[in-house]
Amino acid sequence: MDRDTAGTAGAEDLMLTDLIVPRFLNYVRCWTTSDRRVSETPSTPGQWDLARALVKELQGLGLGDLELTSHCYLVARIPPSPGKEGAPTLGLLAHLDTSSEVSGKDVQAVLEKNYSGAKIVLAGGLALDPETDPDLAAQRGKDLIHTDGATLLGADDKAGIAIIMAAAEYLGGRPEIPHGPVELIFTPDEETGKGLPDFPLEKIRASGCYTLDGGPLGELEAECFNAYKADIDFQGKVIHVGTARGILANAVAMAASYAAMLPRSESPEATDGYYGYYCPMEIRGDLENAYLEVFLRDFEKTGMERRLGALESIARAVEAQFPQGKVGVRPKLQYLNMRDKIRERPEVIERLKKAFARAGVEARFKPIRGGTDGSRLTELGIPTPNIFTGGRNFHSRLEWVSIDEMAAACRVVIELIKAWAE
Repeated sequence: MDRDTAGTAGAEDLMLTDLIVPRFLNYVRCWTTSDRRVSETPSTPGQWDLARALVKELQGLGLGDLELTSHCYLVARIPPSPGKEGAPTLGLLAHLDTSSEVSGKDVQAVLEKNYSGAKIVLAGGLALDPETDPDLAAQRGKDLIHTDGATLLGADDKAGIAIIMAAAEYLGGRPEIPHGPVELIFTPDEETGKGLPDFPLEKIRASGCYTLDGGPLGELEAECFNAYKADIDFQGKVIHVGTARGILANAVAMAASYAAMLPRSESPEATDGYYGYYCPMEIRGDLENAYLEVFLRDFEKTGMERRLGALESIARAVEAQFPQGKVGVRPKLQYLNMRDKIRERPEVIERLKKAFARAGVEARFKPIRGGTDGSRLTELGIPTPNIFTGGRNFHSRLEWVSIDEMAAACRVVIELIKAWAE
């Protein structure tokens, strides 16, 4: 934001900006791209680098009660202020990794101060264009941070980490603010969809938690997709292609045929709102064996059952096309819609709504067209809605984040901490 024309942002937002921005610019330099093909947690060594840096930073803030587990889950605790020892423990969570869909190595973040409202030209012929991006157009006169176009930015979820860390420092410097116990939780491999496979649940004291992993100002998300992945195996029958008539079953052609049968009207690019989808993620193979990975997403369990049934039907259709071949479908649950579990604990949302109101931010409920670590944590018994961070165009070379909105998210977090102590 332009400090000479800060307007309604106020002195507190300017101070929060000073706590957030240097952290964020430092965090995005750390290469933490995760790898969904690796079964170990964490899937990449760079996540350790960021986790260890956060340990040092937390220790520098005076937090001695912290632990970095053998699987790179970092848990730190802010002790309650005097007289608030009996308040329920609040959790704040963000993830360390960035998506593998676009390179996250050697990120060159660009701080755009007092954005002019013009098109921003990036590397590789790309551009951030306010003519096609109303959210960007609304940032005119404000500060934002964007990628240079060669990589993603990493606001998903390093903006969340920076917001949580800034709130921790803010709280530490103001002993007059009453607060209960607070847990700061940083997790690896959220982008792989593993769903917290080695999460140290036994170490967590929070009775409610919030992820900082959302998008535009005011977004509050308390429902998400039900998510499955399906590993689909194709077994062909091989013979010399010169004498293949009536004998060959080409596994590559089988996989391609299967992918082509997935409904185009139910793809990510054809749906929004509460409509689910099928998304082929990877295809590989040769004449004898091929493999296709498909993600399935639906907000309702009945819809997911229909999609799982459709995968089996498509498998049989492909076998009918290739009588010598076989198709096997191996579905695996990734996470469930957190909606119903959160509704069982209405105080978790009520406190968050109170925090939004006190921070001067209008709450806008919307479903997550995806999932967060909060989805799985909710299944494990700790209701975990999601809060905005100000980022846009996640997982792309056009990613950017609003500095004003990061500061607003930090205000919400601070008010949330206060609300949990009441």
